[in-house]
Amino acid sequence: MGILLSEVFDPRSIRLNLEGKTKEEIFIELAEAISAVHPECDRASMLASLWERENKLNTGIVPGVAIPHTIYGGINNIAGAIGTSQTGIDYGAPDHKPVHVVFMLAISDKATENHLHILNQLFVLAQSEAIAIIRKAQNEQTVMDILSHFQ
Repeated sequence: MGILLSEVFDPRSIRLNLEGKTKEEIFIELAEAISAVHPECDRASMLASLWERENKLNTGIVPGVAIPHTIYGGINNIAGAIGTSQTGIDYGAPDHKPVHVVFMLAISDKATENHLHILNQLFVLAQSEAIAIIRKAQNEQTVMDILSHFQ
């Protein structure tokens, strides 16, 4: 079955009501959340890897949702952060609409067999009614409860 979303994301790496207003600020904020939970991760090199991937193809793939991700050797497995923005972020998404929920992933080069499974789970979640609950969540446990239902 593979790794579960509830194993990828930690409540400590969920940022409700992101402070950043730009894509750059959001990337920094979420990369800091990942490196705070995973101290083996070097935030600067992970950010560089995320931008390298993002510059190839925008990860704002579902209306209102972005899934920036990268294969990154400086982490042990798959780590993620989730951020929400009520006002929305100009993400440069193909639909030109603001993004309200961001799922950031750093995927170990040793865990690539799980990365398509995780991306698929996030894609299904992003297209479901649960994304509206995540967007309006008042606490991290609400988000974790939703993640546990997507396998």
